[in-house]
Amino acid sequence: MIEICNVSKSYNKGTVKAVDNLNLKVAEGEIFGFLGPNGAGKTTTIKMIIGLLNPDEGSIRINGADIRKNALDAKKNIGYVPDNPNLYERLTGTEYLNFMADVYQVPAEQRRERIEHYLGMFELNDAASDLIKSYSHGMKQKIALTGALIHNPSVWILDEPMVGLDPKSAHLLKEQMREHCDKGNTVFFSTHILEVAEKLCDRMGIIHRGRLIASGTMDELRQGDNKDSLENIFLELTEK
Repeated sequence: MIEICNVSKSYNKGTVKAVDNLNLKVAEGEIFGFLGPNGAGKTTTIKMIIGLLNPDEGSIRINGADIRKNALDAKKNIGYVPDNPNLYERLTGTEYLNFMADVYQVPAEQRRERIEHYLGMFELNDAASDLIKSYSHGMKQKIALTGALIHNPSVWILDEPMVGLDPKSAHLLKEQMREHCDKGNTVFFSTHILEVAEKLCDRMGIIHRGRLIASGTMDELRQGDNKDSLENIFLELTEK
């Protein structure tokens, strides 16, 4: 579960309000899509959720643990993939995954099973012994996803996770997201691919100029107009 309460964040000595009094709750068993134009505050919000940035005001809890007051407890529950992963490129894929497993203290048998599972799913077995610097962007995205999920976190925080993935891998990731939440876990992800959000998400939130301007299920966002697409709703709300 993710609980965001009265969170604000400014830059340039308070002159630029990146996130403005954000209140949001994402429950167990829920895929939540976080949508907005470029510069709307999506990545700033995500960085505050995972503890990379501190909010100026408000609080954020992950499964009940405050991300500032109980950072380690909160972060143990999080699997995070940024929009542009920075990896240790002089490690091989296998070395990187074992490093991530060491960080999260994943037992040997469990790490082996999970590494085999994700490398097989993403078709990276043949590249696992190669240096990451030789990987394509899509391969780096896959190894970053595997590293983030290797400790089996209950809360997945994914910033544009489909970018760089081939159609098969994107489809498999969406299946994994659904299966994860069907087990009572939580997925929070940002995307510009509105068709994916419309089909995959249980609920969505639209942020614009730092403020949450809409939140709910697809039916709630339509407000009774069953023919309206998420794209039309998004454009109407963000162009007002």
